[in-house]
Amino acid sequence: MLDRKLAEELQHYVDTHLQPIFHEMKLYSSEERMISEEIQNVDIEEFIKIKRQPAFSKTLFRYIDKKGASDADIYKRAGLDRRHFSKIRSNPEYKPGKNTVIALALALELTKKETDKLLSSAGYSLSDSDTLDLVIQFCLEKKIYNFYDINQALDYFSLKPLI
Repeated sequence: MLDRKLAEELQHYVDTHLQPIFHEMKLYSSEERMISEEIQNVDIEEFIKIKRQPAFSKTLFRYIDKKGASDADIYKRAGLDRRHFSKIRSNPEYKPGKNTVIALALALELTKKETDKLLSSAGYSLSDSDTLDLVIQFCLEKKIYNFYDINQALDYFSLKPLI
């Protein structure tokens, strides 16, 4: 069962971070529009070449190597089966679901920054407007990597377990 003090901390964390975000509509000046047109004229291929980050599988396997873990240790800890992990390993363009990426990050005991990088490499992010994402952020900040504890925290908010 989730420790009362930790449950209160978790509740406070979610309550303070789960607030609506309002954006102001901005009218652009003619100078800002000219800058925007200049940006549009930049060679898109050059932009992509400069900005492109490594694919998900490359990022994942770099973290696995950095941690000195075996593939089997990580996919078992993350609750993945061998075939699913093999798909990630053999297909560099494969992008697993967000919960799978989160489970892998937790299995690797990544920091919040490293988790953000791994999620970003798969096209995801942790949102401050989603309770599940806030629970995961809380666990990362508190260095809670035990899936039983994480799933209890998710259950506290009536959310589905990760694995």
